[in-house]
Amino acid sequence: MESLKFRLLGSLELSRGGEVIALPASRKVRALLGYLVLAGRPVSRSQICELLWDVPNDPKGELRWCLSKIRGLVDSPHKRVITDGNNIRLDLGDCFVDTLEVTHAPEHGIQKLGAGRQRELASLFAGELLDGLEIARSPMFDAWITAERRRFRGIRAVLLENLARSLPYDQAAPYIEEWLKLSPFDRHAHELLLTALARHDRIAEGETHLATASKLFEADGLDSAPLREIWRGARDAAAAAAAQAAPPAPSIELISASLTEIRKFAGEKAEKASRRASIAVMPFVDRSSEADRKGGAADALAYDVITRLAKLRSMFVIAAGSTFALRDRSVGPEEAGRILNVDYVVSGSVRRIGRKMIVGADLIETRTARIVWSDTFDEKFDDALLVLDEIGNRIVASIAHEIEMVERNRAVLKAPNSLDAWEAHHRGLWHMYRFNRIDNERARQFFAQAVDLDPTFARAYAGLSFAHFQNAFLGWRKPQPEIDRAFDMASRSLMVDDRDPAAHWAMGRALWLKNEQPHAICELERAVELSPNFASAHYTLAFVHGQSGDPKAAITFSDHSRHLSPFDPLLFAMLGTRAMSLARLGQYDEAAEWARKAAARPNAHQHIMAIAAFTLGLAGRVAEGKEYAKKIRERVPDYGMRDFLAAFRCSEDTVSMFTRGAQIIGIK
Repeated sequence: MESLKFRLLGSLELSRGGEVIALPASRKVRALLGYLVLAGRPVSRSQICELLWDVPNDPKGELRWCLSKIRGLVDSPHKRVITDGNNIRLDLGDCFVDTLEVTHAPEHGIQKLGAGRQRELASLFAGELLDGLEIARSPMFDAWITAERRRFRGIRAVLLENLARSLPYDQAAPYIEEWLKLSPFDRHAHELLLTALARHDRIAEGETHLATASKLFEADGLDSAPLREIWRGARDAAAAAAAQAAPPAPSIELISASLTEIRKFAGEKAEKASRRASIAVMPFVDRSSEADRKGGAADALAYDVITRLAKLRSMFVIAAGSTFALRDRSVGPEEAGRILNVDYVVSGSVRRIGRKMIVGADLIETRTARIVWSDTFDEKFDDALLVLDEIGNRIVASIAHEIEMVERNRAVLKAPNSLDAWEAHHRGLWHMYRFNRIDNERARQFFAQAVDLDPTFARAYAGLSFAHFQNAFLGWRKPQPEIDRAFDMASRSLMVDDRDPAAHWAMGRALWLKNEQPHAICELERAVELSPNFASAHYTLAFVHGQSGDPKAAITFSDHSRHLSPFDPLLFAMLGTRAMSLARLGQYDEAAEWARKAAARPNAHQHIMAIAAFTLGLAGRVAEGKEYAKKIRERVPDYGMRDFLAAFRCSEDTVSMFTRGAQIIGIK
């Protein structure tokens, strides 16, 4: 018997072998079927009951009845409704599911698909997700279906945009029209259409569209001036091309490629040296009551995330007034991202159950509809404000880390001479975190390229400072000139923006190199004060305290840095600092275990290996310590205790302790 085909994009439909299967009249059965198909994973019975029933007499009894109806639809020729204790899932391994087809595209890159496959995916959208399926008195279901419909509208918009940009105009026009219907306030769609009309000398149509779109924007309280500037620029560019007897551009792709020229006519710069990633944080949804309450814990968390992201000063953050106003007009996160023309959108939900706070958060890349990061924070609390503060810290740290990783990976794929300042900076980070001499030099070059392109880019100067720090710390160049350069670049970073936590972080490291530990700690504490989510500053405080300060404080700072950024490229250093601090407290066995974890990280350098070797020696695990000594010498043949002590700024008792550990395993 042929496998099943599920269609959820439009009215729910189930078919086998081309024949449509009649679905039960019960809306709850159809809603449960759609929910299980979309979930794609085991879901608890209690979660389903809460989603679909508004405190019925016997929710589990009703759930069993609904499942029996679904089994009759799908459990042939083999069992598809899988129940495992409290969990339920559908086995869809050999089924066609339209929603799965389209959600896989953003994960692997819609742009990588050919036009044919993009057209196939676009044709799957026969309407809204589970069109017409509403359930009375089910606020949780209403909130879920609204969020899912917005997500799939975002994916559809991305498909339409890619088709509109890549096809010849006569083929692209229907997709532009669909795109505008779906996202009427997306300036990119209007820009593409107006540019195409101007290039094809369809001026009357362009004027009509501009007038209609301007009225639409103004009726919704949005500024229509950018549309008029786009149209003016498009007409001027088309007139210039006609004066040179240039043939009309045959495709939207060529029109799109010429937008840089048109934006110049509109008084804009297509690429600015000071470009940053942009992000909008939408108000979180309050799922603690039947209606999404305004002004409660959910709104407070969104305000907090916006404020903390702005304090990082590494991104352009849309003000809360704009995102909250869009929420009040029932604009979803994906559409808001397009209206605001930002690179990333954050959305989420807050739910309070007794003494437990459950917060879910998503980071979405606007123009690909790809979910970059998603997480759920489930915390018990005595003070709701304190737990929200802690969750907010973790959300902001995760967002910053994920965006940095995406931007680094994107910059690596571009030609070096095509990079703007933002991209050059992230290309530098990619090389810097590899922690070897050749990559560190490449990182320095890219950071230098970034500050050449944008002398006001504080983080690029901080990157340069770190590259020189690495040269001194790892002995790749003569230390003193590199220490001076690290300090100089950190000073420039502060002069450019003394409210950027990365500038104070860079200065703290540079002052540590100069043996000015008290001043270094002051700068690092200032970085944390400016941005409590800045994991690197917490780690560096651990690093400084771990050698000559308070080892217990170092452990606390190290743990907090890992809590904020559990996948940080400096994770090896966070672990190594904890090991060093434990050794100073005489806890050699525990120190050795943490040091081994640090040394196991792929980018761990020779000094981390040395901490592992020395602590293993101190713990009496001499054979293991000697294995690490062997690994060190494979990297640095003449590595000795002098190299270790030259790198760190240890107190006398710490020097004595590690010297003893080195002697035990045979390192002099």
